[in-house]
Amino acid sequence: MSSSPTTPAKTTPPVTASPPQGYDGTSPFPSDGPLPARDGGERLYVAVTAVIVVLPFVALGLAGWLLWGRLIHPVDILLAAVLYVITGLGVTVGFHRGLTHGGYRAVRPVRVALAVAGSLSFQGDVIDWVATHRRHHAFTDRPGDPHSPYRYGTHLRGQLRGLLHAHVGWLFRNDRTPAERYAPDLLADRDIRAVSRAFPALCVLTLALPFAAGWAIGGTWLYGVTGLLWAGLVRIALLHHVTWSVNSLCHMIGERPFRTRRHDRATNLWPLALLSFGESWHNLHHADPTSARHGVDRGQIDPSAAVIRLLERLGWVHDVRWPTAERIAARRA
Repeated sequence: MSSSPTTPAKTTPPVTASPPQGYDGTSPFPSDGPLPARDGGERLYVAVTAVIVVLPFVALGLAGWLLWGRLIHPVDILLAAVLYVITGLGVTVGFHRGLTHGGYRAVRPVRVALAVAGSLSFQGDVIDWVATHRRHHAFTDRPGDPHSPYRYGTHLRGQLRGLLHAHVGWLFRNDRTPAERYAPDLLADRDIRAVSRAFPALCVLTLALPFAAGWAIGGTWLYGVTGLLWAGLVRIALLHHVTWSVNSLCHMIGERPFRTRRHDRATNLWPLALLSFGESWHNLHHADPTSARHGVDRGQIDPSAAVIRLLERLGWVHDVRWPTAERIAARRA
C-alpha cells in the first residue's frame, strides 16, 4: 500500500489568532453582533442537528423502558461495544489526532477507513468536524472559540450557562466555521471530500448495521429492533456525550499539570479517559496539540495512542509524533 498523493503535509495549516484588545479572560465574550438570518438551508441544518442530538437522547429513555421490561439481549451489548470502539477510534485516531493535528501520516486505505469510521459516529461530516476543531484550538477559551464554557464569563451563572453552551448549545448557533480557512488541505483531498459527501449515507449505515446484524444473529426482527436501539441510538448518544464532555467538562474541572496558552483552561479529567479513548488527557493535548499520545504520565491510559502504535508497527502509519521526555518536561507547569 502507498500513501495517498493528496495526503497533506505532516503539519496542519497554521491558524493563529489573537484575543481582542481588552479581553481579560473572565468577562463574557464580546457580542458577535446579530447573526445572519437563517435561510432555508440554515433552517434545514438546525433541523438535522436537532434530530442528530435529540433522537439518540430520546432513545435513552426508550432503552430504559425496554430494559425495565427485560427486552435486551447479550448480542445488543456486544454489537454496541464493537461499534462504540470502531466509531470512537474513528473520531479520536482518525478525525482528531490524524486529520486535524497531523500527529501521524497514514497510508491511503487506512486514512480513508478511519475517516469513514469517524463519520459513523453521527458527529458531522469529516471536513466540518476538523475545521471546527482547528478553530477551537486557534481561539481556545477566548472570543472566537465555537464551544468555550467561558463564553458567558466566569461568575456562577455564566459558568452554568457556558457549560450548557460548550456541551451542546453551540451546535444550534448559526455560526459556521469556514472550511476554506481552517481545512483547505482536506478540501483539496479527493478521498476526504468523497467521505464528506457520503456523510448522510453513512448516517443511515450506522443505524442499518446494528439492525441487520441483530436480525441476522437473533433470527427475528425483534432482535433487529433491539440491536438498532442499543447498538445504534444508545451507542451514538453515549459517544456524543463523551465527546461533548471533553469540550465542556475538560475545560472546567480537572488538573492542569502542563502550561497552555493564555486563557486556555484545558484540563485532564481521568474518569473520562477510557470512554473517550484517551481524549480526556486534554491538558497535555492543548500544551502539545500535534502529539500522538495525550496520556503521558504514569497510569494515564490512552487507547488511541495504543492503536496508533499498533498501526505504526504494521507499517500503516508513519512519521508519528510521539512525545519525548524533553518536550514533556518543557511543557510542565
